[in-house]
Amino acid sequence: MTAMTPTTGPAALPASLFVDSAVRAEIEQFLYFEVELLDDRRFSEWLSLCADDIRYWMPMRRNRLTRDRDKENSGPDELSHLNETRQSLGWRVAQLESNMHWSEAPPSRTRHLVTNVRVAATETPDEYAVRSNFLCYRNRLEEDVDIWAGERGDVLRRVGVRQWQVVRRTILLDQSVVLSPNLSVLF
Repeated sequence: MTAMTPTTGPAALPASLFVDSAVRAEIEQFLYFEVELLDDRRFSEWLSLCADDIRYWMPMRRNRLTRDRDKENSGPDELSHLNETRQSLGWRVAQLESNMHWSEAPPSRTRHLVTNVRVAATETPDEYAVRSNFLCYRNRLEEDVDIWAGERGDVLRRVGVRQWQVVRRTILLDQSVVLSPNLSVLF
């Protein structure tokens, strides 16, 4: 048996993660409500949770060596899977609700799971940085199944009593190649 060498000890949690427990619970409930709207196909209601200045972004993932890990995700000015504004999200929602969206006729059945929610205060009052892990399952037709796993990095803004909006959303898929025929679902 080898003796263990002492280490510097466990890492301390960042002070920014210690937000009021009521705020944390409210944010978690907001995230659960948001994905309920998506799974119930209530897209216009979901869109109302997006701020006018939202940036909804899914960079591309690339396989890189450990030394090049900082280049794993495409940058803000590089090619991405999604790079949406409130206006373009509105177009997507209108298309989904039109019954004329070719890749969603018949519509997909989705189930979004959100877990490992981490909330941190920001320098802007009433805005919080929220990281969460997600799993999105989609079934369409009889045999089309897609499963996406990843992390969402959000900035949420309090806009009233128990009212929140998504200001920024960065969606990091854990896969570097999207194997599904389209990305018509919302994350």
